[in-house]
Amino acid sequence: MKILVLGGTREARELCPRLAGAGHDVTASLAGATRAPAAYRVPTRVGGFGGPAGLADWLDSHRIDCLVDATHPFAKQMPHHAAAAAYGAGIARLRLIRPGWTPRPHWRQFETLDAACAELTPADRVLATTGHGELDPLFRHTDPRFWLRTIEDPGDLPLHVTSIRGRPPFTPAEEQALMQAHGITHLLTKNSGGDGAKLDAADRLGVTVLMIRRPAPPPGPHAATTDAALAWVEALAAHGRQKNQPG
Repeated sequence: MKILVLGGTREARELCPRLAGAGHDVTASLAGATRAPAAYRVPTRVGGFGGPAGLADWLDSHRIDCLVDATHPFAKQMPHHAAAAAYGAGIARLRLIRPGWTPRPHWRQFETLDAACAELTPADRVLATTGHGELDPLFRHTDPRFWLRTIEDPGDLPLHVTSIRGRPPFTPAEEQALMQAHGITHLLTKNSGGDGAKLDAADRLGVTVLMIRRPAPPPGPHAATTDAALAWVEALAAHGRQKNQPG
């Protein structure tokens, strides 16, 4: 099977070499948002496709048999572009997306980052782990103090926003020490799932958690783990072999 994996997540990095090890011809694709991404151990392309039509053309011209969308749970456009492109190219598509965190009673949940920021007050000291792709809400709400943690350099920031650079994973002790060092009163984050060290640290310190809910994914098959994604690919490959057997 020739497979395109849309990456940018730990799950994508785990899945690609496993698919290649199972004998599949795998290409990983990255958007290019991170300057020094971790290695995928398979051929990797970087950059956009030019929308759903461009992706569909790429899938067709490279004779891709199936598409695994393992982009971030908060990717807004790409999952829908992937669904439309796979349909246009006439191939199967799987959305590999890790489970979100189970809501805890003391969380305050919001649909958007802007709505969460609107609830903050001048006395609040906020650790924001929402990434560098959506900074306008933090810039507009100038009353609270923000400590913005990102992997990439977020560029010039207003005076009420302080940059913290770091690449996960972090231990609960590291997260607790960070929050204590800056007197953090609120954790502003997205329900991306995975490691919950910062949530455990917030619980221990009594830090208020402002959680952004996930966007709705496009319809279609989903897998929550790399094991499930690998099984889906193998079942698809087996079905194709059965179809191609002589009658």
